[in-house]
Amino acid sequence: MGQFTDLKAADGHVFPAYVAQPAGTPKGAVVVLQEIFGVNSHIRAVADGYAAQGYLAVAPSTFHRVKAGVELGYTEADMGEGFGLKTAVEALPAPGVLLDIQAAVDHAASAGKVGIVGYCWGGLLVWRSAAELQGLSAAVAYYGGGVTTPAEVARQPKVPVLAHFGDQDHWIPLDTVEAFRAAHPEVQTHVYAANHGFNCDQRGSYDAAAAKAALERSLAFFAQHLA
Repeated sequence: MGQFTDLKAADGHVFPAYVAQPAGTPKGAVVVLQEIFGVNSHIRAVADGYAAQGYLAVAPSTFHRVKAGVELGYTEADMGEGFGLKTAVEALPAPGVLLDIQAAVDHAASAGKVGIVGYCWGGLLVWRSAAELQGLSAAVAYYGGGVTTPAEVARQPKVPVLAHFGDQDHWIPLDTVEAFRAAHPEVQTHVYAANHGFNCDQRGSYDAAAAKAALERSLAFFAQHLA
């Protein structure tokens, strides 16, 4: 089990991050980026899972610039509130929340090489981080909403990227995933027979087989690039 600690971004903004420590000496670090539901019990469990694999895990609150203490579930009302908060964060002047993610990366670097993983909106932020931030060695994006839009496809990642998508994801049409794959042959892109949110066991779209396969690939990817 981890605990929340305050981090400070380059512009002075102080925000909480859930930090989970491995049992022994860390073999690297993984920054975990939330969905649109906050650093909730699921994201904390994801961070705890990476800590159990030997990584220092840091999950920054990427909503904190617009609202503190966000912890949502997965109801329709939660979805609506989460979309509103995401929209507010996306409207911040650039670089916006990337400053907070950079602070999380810098904090995590005490454990060695740093990877980053994110889900849903967090997957989009992972893609942007891979292109914009310093100090990363690998990036893993799960069903990043918006990643396959032309503006995002135009980005060029500076570190190795692994991307997971679902072929039944109505938020991310499969033809746009194929266009992304064609535009970025350097990215390891995998498509699963699953829906959006397939990794989250608190959602109706959870798919145990897809989640297991994606996690195995993610762990192998981090093991390769964070060693």
